Amino acid sequence: MWQCPKCGRTFKNADQSHTCTTIKTIDEYISEQPESVRPLLEKIRETIRSAAPDAIEKFSWQMPTFWQGENLIHFAAFKNHIGIYPGGEATSFFNNKLTEYKTSKGAIQFPLNKPIDYDLIADITKWRVEQVR
Repeated sequence: MWQCPKCGRTFKNADQSHTCTTIKTIDEYISEQPESVRPLLEKIRETIRSAAPDAIEKFSWQMPTFWQGENLIHFAAFKNHIGIYPGGEATSFFNNKLTEYKTSKGAIQFPLNKPIDYDLIADITKWRVEQVR
């Protein structure tokens, strides 16, 4: 067994790649990201907050999350993209607007080398809010 010296989690494999779970808030999460990505994450947060004003911010599945009776949407930064996780029904519903993005069931990747479509994120968030009502 191997124990991560940073977060204390134990793993079967030595030097297991993982995300340490010491982060507990969206502010902490954003502050830990590369400086160039922080403004994008803040803008995504603002966009979601405007589209879902009654949602509660929390940190779930090791990602910033907006919750309103259930998880509405998560977002997370990666090396080459920012992932948005509104669930499988959302990616199916918005399929025609997601043709230029890499998607999988419940996930949308917004590449960091292209402008982020904040209006699309707002539309998806508003749709999710309607789904949980």
